[in-house]
Amino acid sequence: MTTETKLPFDQEYITSFSKEMNEPEWLTAHRVQALASADSLPMPRPDKTKIDKWNFSQFENLLVKSDAFASLNELPEEVKALVDVDGSDKNLYIQRNNKPAYLSVSKGLQEKGVVFTDIFTAAREYSDLLKKYFMSAVKADEHRLTALHAAFMNGGAFLYVPKNVQISEPIHSIFVHDNADANVFNHVLVVAEDNSSVVYVENYISTVESANSLFNIVTEVVANANSRIQFGAVDTLAKGVTTYVNRRGVADRDAKIEWALGLMNDGNTISETVTNLVGDGSYGDTKTVVVGRGDQIQNFTTNTIHFGKNSEGYILKHGVVKDSATSIFNGIGKIEHGATKANAEQESRVLMLSEKARGDANPILLIDEDDVTAGHAASVGRVDPIQLYYLMSRGIPQTEAERLVIHGFLAPVVNELPIEGVKKQLVEVIERKVK
Repeated sequence: MTTETKLPFDQEYITSFSKEMNEPEWLTAHRVQALASADSLPMPRPDKTKIDKWNFSQFENLLVKSDAFASLNELPEEVKALVDVDGSDKNLYIQRNNKPAYLSVSKGLQEKGVVFTDIFTAAREYSDLLKKYFMSAVKADEHRLTALHAAFMNGGAFLYVPKNVQISEPIHSIFVHDNADANVFNHVLVVAEDNSSVVYVENYISTVESANSLFNIVTEVVANANSRIQFGAVDTLAKGVTTYVNRRGVADRDAKIEWALGLMNDGNTISETVTNLVGDGSYGDTKTVVVGRGDQIQNFTTNTIHFGKNSEGYILKHGVVKDSATSIFNGIGKIEHGATKANAEQESRVLMLSEKARGDANPILLIDEDDVTAGHAASVGRVDPIQLYYLMSRGIPQTEAERLVIHGFLAPVVNELPIEGVKKQLVEVIERKVK
């Protein structure tokens, strides 16, 4: 069943917008087709969360006026904390609302053929390459939110690593939200060709305390044969921001995709992280840490699907919920017929700090093959009184003891983030949210 929604922009506007951005014809056609199909497609239906009254489509502008940053010294203090302003952070892209605001790519990576740029420059200057992978993992016609994303895309980044290129230093994107009226439809595409490797980290950060806007984020991670992609993210969007985020990876033969995600938004959020283990010997590892507070509603679905033989998929999610917030954790390990010797493991732990807080952990295994290994574990509860007693017996006050237990509970994900500034930010966000 679908519900007709009056969209804010028509085909004429979208076509004009695409031409104004100097996009190739294939991308314009893709936008128009997605817009035409949006009304006939159903909304996604996250388990145990009703989103029919959430605003995902009513807004007044696709672009807001934002200036670029001439140097890193012009960044807001919250953003400066994430980077090395002395210039040692050589591979860095910063987007301000919808505008590409800063880009630095080392000469060494350019000489190796690495492409790292904003999504609009990628469409103009690397059209054929972008077309090959754009919306290949996430299809525009999956549901209404993916169609709206394809039609209204107004920001994002493109990272391409050629064959046999090993990148040791992290690649970093920061998406700054400093206009309370900005609506962001971000598309991030990370591609690693055969035998290559890369570490990519992104931050979504609001510098406004509250907003009335929406984020529709799609990230595609494509790991070709024998490549490795380590993907880290910290999302800290403000209260009042309604967010849909779909991060999806495709791993070919002997490829690895490793996610380390700190999901710290203060608004209502739907998050999907899906890893398709397509090739034999492929590997996926998803670590997620979440803190919910206030009256926000959050739904997190992590799905690892095994197609390849001897594929390995791991899911680890730790969440903390306080006040009257609700956080739903759905973990799905699916082994398709033919994926012999596959291994699917998952663990979800939820810690509730308040009487009215609600945490729900739902582990699911879907097995269509006999010769496999699979397992899951889940728990929802309060701070362990034995741990508190142990710490307090050593002279640590109860409040400090609770803080230490919470940080220890979330550490398995926090410690996986590869950029120290980002890791420090996540620790500070956790500290602020559970205080």
